Amino acid sequence: MENQTEETLIVRDFLARQRTKLANDRTLLAYIRTSLYFIVSGTALIKVNDLANVKSLGYFSFLISVILLITGFINYFKLKNKLSKGKYQKM
Repeated sequence: MENQTEETLIVRDFLARQRTKLANDRTLLAYIRTSLYFIVSGTALIKVNDLANVKSLGYFSFLISVILLITGFINYFKLKNKLSKGKYQKM
């Protein structure tokens, strides 16, 4: 099944591949959503003027957001390439 093309797969295997592709899309969207949450929380923490130590936590939140976004896209394209090559069983 590993080197089969989309046309030669039986229905069960074809649907399993489609579910894996959709799960990969959902995972990327979850990374993006979490990254946006960190951006919003970082913005809120930076706007707090009463506490001086909170500002650095806001910038740290921005850093986490960028790291999550980059990690999400790297994982997405890595799995997408494996799926297109048919090597998704060896993950």
